[in-house]
Amino acid sequence: MHDKTWYARLVLLLCVALSISFAGRGEAARIETVEAHITAAGSLPKVVEARMAESVRVIGEQLLLGKDAEGEAAAEEATLIGEVFDKVLVGYTVSHVTVTPGVNAVVTVGLLPWADRVHSVKLHLEVEGMPPAVETLVKADAAGLGKVFEDGLLGLPVAAADWTNGAVKHAVNDYLAENLPEFRADFDIAAGEEAEVRVVLYPRLPVVRTTDLSMRSDTMPNFALLSHREQMQRMVDTLVGVPVAFVARHKAAFETNFAEALDGESDFRALRMKTQVSLVPAECMEVMSRSDSARYRARLTGWLDIGRAAGEHHKREEDLLFRMHFGWMASAHDELFFHVNVHPQDVDWWTEVGYERHIGSRALISLRYDLDKKHMIFGAQYQLAPNWSLRYEYRTADEAGEAALRFRVHDFLSLEYAANKDAGWLRLLGDF
Repeated sequence: MHDKTWYARLVLLLCVALSISFAGRGEAARIETVEAHITAAGSLPKVVEARMAESVRVIGEQLLLGKDAEGEAAAEEATLIGEVFDKVLVGYTVSHVTVTPGVNAVVTVGLLPWADRVHSVKLHLEVEGMPPAVETLVKADAAGLGKVFEDGLLGLPVAAADWTNGAVKHAVNDYLAENLPEFRADFDIAAGEEAEVRVVLYPRLPVVRTTDLSMRSDTMPNFALLSHREQMQRMVDTLVGVPVAFVARHKAAFETNFAEALDGESDFRALRMKTQVSLVPAECMEVMSRSDSARYRARLTGWLDIGRAAGEHHKREEDLLFRMHFGWMASAHDELFFHVNVHPQDVDWWTEVGYERHIGSRALISLRYDLDKKHMIFGAQYQLAPNWSLRYEYRTADEAGEAALRFRVHDFLSLEYAANKDAGWLRLLGDF
């Protein structure tokens, strides 16, 4: 009984399999994809060839997808494709169209170009509204545009120049997206055997609208930089109207150009000044210029003691002090200097000579000699953090020491808490 049941099931499965097989054989294969190829007598611009192939593929898909893959209608469809493109492709004559049928059909179109063709391309490039320095960088980024137009025009029939503009425009946009995304392009083509192309580049938003310039020096009085502030302001203002992204991409070049222009001034060369410029690209762009001398030091510093009690070694008139520092770097780590100290309240002044030694990047020690009072001052300083430092000073005249913790508020102002064996007080320090 079981054997008969198994046999019946086997016969049923075989019948089903055969029916499926015969059904599969009875259903004709259909075209699923279409591939297009373009051939032409002579050279065919790559950009135009790609655009033609895409157009042939799209039309081929409309005519062939879902049709019998055996190709019974291939000749008819080939004729239709040839007629369409012979009318559309001005500048070319369709010599033949071949449709190779199959699940993956292939359409091949052969073209004969008309006699007058483009033999050379001359490019005229303009940059709208950019200063010379920026224009130079823009043109450097756009240097490959000539090759783009040559790829799109060389060998092209003159009569085909109008309808191929779209393909060339697409290639130009692709080039700019990769090499100069901060600008867009408009162009005109004067077709001929010697084609002339005029390209105008326009900036894209956002652009730099304002600049905020700061000029600082750690080795020279900051007011000494005022004579060059107008020059520096003119240079950074050339970036107003320039795309923010373009400034960011060429940040290093702009920083170098600005710094070199400032360091080229006669007084900067004499003082061996070296400038570092830092840009923060934005619509409101911040610019920091720091100029320091590798050989000389000149600083004017003033400080005011608040809450310091008068005593044996300190008078109220001494709470306010101004100091002029003149130094010469004997090496990268060693400085010889001269001080002129003034108490303006009692019109008292005195001078010092000294030596300072930098130890690593954070520590220094110093030795000063008071030429008027004939005594030594020993000092040491250590940088705890970018804005925090610790200082100690010992004077042989009164055998007294002074320690201080300093916080730098900004480039012009610091706060210090100073203390000796008797008391502590607050000190304001200004760097001019």
